Amino acid sequence: MMSELQEPKSRTAKPPWLKVRFPAGETYNWIRDKSRNLKLSTVCEEAQCPNIGECWNSGTATFMLMGDTCTRGCRFCSVNTSRIPPALDASEPIKLAETIENMKLRYVVLTTVDRDELQDQGASQIARCIRSVQRRNPELLIEILMPDFRGETDLLQQVIDAQPAVLAHNLETVRRLTSRVRDPRAGYEQSLEVLKYLKNQGAGAYTKSSLMLGLGEEQEEILQAMQDLRQVGVDFLTLGQYLQPTRKHLKVEQYLLPETFEKLAEEGRRMGFDYVASGPLVRSSYRAAEFYIERKIRGEA
Repeated sequence: MMSELQEPKSRTAKPPWLKVRFPAGETYNWIRDKSRNLKLSTVCEEAQCPNIGECWNSGTATFMLMGDTCTRGCRFCSVNTSRIPPALDASEPIKLAETIENMKLRYVVLTTVDRDELQDQGASQIARCIRSVQRRNPELLIEILMPDFRGETDLLQQVIDAQPAVLAHNLETVRRLTSRVRDPRAGYEQSLEVLKYLKNQGAGAYTKSSLMLGLGEEQEEILQAMQDLRQVGVDFLTLGQYLQPTRKHLKVEQYLLPETFEKLAEEGRRMGFDYVASGPLVRSSYRAAEFYIERKIRGEA
């Protein structure tokens, strides 16, 4: 068992290891302009990811399906929210497939907003996007980071049937903090049940989840959440530092040391996760993890 979590000298002052360069570069500019011209959303921008420059300039991007407005209001998330977002774009699957083809990717992450106002919560749109991207890019591996669909298994199955290589859904935080951090329609047990269903019905697809740290969780709670994820068969885990996107969002309660993330990764490997990406700047979509997962699926790891 790991020792008690180490703390930086200041629990709340932003430490130097979280500082990143302002994004720039030819590939970065191309992806930014292409996505805006086609009205495609990237979670990289919407979630204010600190790795956006590194990832985009290396030819990696995470596209967010179904627009840039979510029906839920999680208190950690910077994505726009509305009870009734704009209508879905029927041409989104084609535009997405063309953009990804032009990027010449081998592995892509697709994530989504929640669309609770739709009868199928957007499951059919997600499935169409996956199939369209795959038809246009037959050698591409697709990871889908999906909503919980309020636990409705017939909607989960629509996404599974589109046959992405990795089925992901984020637990986000520990059990005790879930009601404070996530939208009331989300739930700790509901997310675990979703991940269990994805593993059991995923026809050999890998499963993945993520936890944000620094929201006030205790060491024992982190380890318990990790163990809960292993018990439902999650293969890949990412652990990262929560960063407050705006003043109206939850405050950071603690900045964890890089060494603490390393120890959590060791614990995760002991628990049996196939791969753990753990670090202050790690996000649920993270280039190092995606590189490993791609090599694993292709039999190169």
